[in-house]
Amino acid sequence: MITEQRAVAPLRVFLVVLFGILVMFESFSLPGQFAYMAKESPEDAYLRWPLTAVTVFWVLCIQVVIVATWKLLTLVKNDRIFSEAALGWVDAIVWAITAAWVVLVGVFLYFGFRADDPGLPLLLFLMVVGVAVLGLLMVVMRALLRQATTLRTEMEAVI
Repeated sequence: MITEQRAVAPLRVFLVVLFGILVMFESFSLPGQFAYMAKESPEDAYLRWPLTAVTVFWVLCIQVVIVATWKLLTLVKNDRIFSEAALGWVDAIVWAITAAWVVLVGVFLYFGFRADDPGLPLLLFLMVVGVAVLGLLMVVMRALLRQATTLRTEMEAVI
């Protein structure tokens, strides 16, 4: 357990840094980028607000994952990771990934059929598959956590 305890503090530092950078992205960088795009390409200006909304939504999904990870780290630190409370936070991660994936599929379908070259559809398809793998991996990890929680509960009852 000492190895896990040593990993928790640096991971929390990186989570705080990542969260702060994401707040800057959703507040300044993303809206500014799409405003610049609309100014430089007036024919694509109608995409400014939909793209801003979609990308900010994705950033919010990542922030949900960060907060849930923080809470799971707290449970690890307190040696309570194999409890029902952990399952709720893993569920939050799964739902955030699912919501991001559904929106990503919509973006893929919209832009994939309108693209002039195959680069963008292939990149979007790769992202759809990658996020799907991540989501399914979290579902498997949730099942493993459920089994470990059940086993721990049974072992505590025996002892």
